[in-house]
Amino acid sequence: MEITPELVGYLEKLGRIRLTPEEEERTQKELGSILAYIDKLGELDTAGVEPLSHAFGRTNVVREDAVLNGDMQDLILANAAETKDGAILVPKTVE
Repeated sequence: MEITPELVGYLEKLGRIRLTPEEEERTQKELGSILAYIDKLGELDTAGVEPLSHAFGRTNVVREDAVLNGDMQDLILANAAETKDGAILVPKTVE
């Protein structure tokens, strides 16, 4: 993909930014070099390389989900001024 001045202008509109002509030219060159590097990475032989979720060979340590405090609905509703059908009633704020 070639980075054209029209593409840089389109990206300016998307980003809602304004670049000076010098910045537009520099951005065009920098984006072009980024895409060239990505193309170079695509030439690498990755046959036999396992996909990774992250760069380190570690896995997330997770604990089992367990409910510790149980059903506290009655205790919570006891603190409310008004309740209805297991919910706390609050004053209407929008008409």
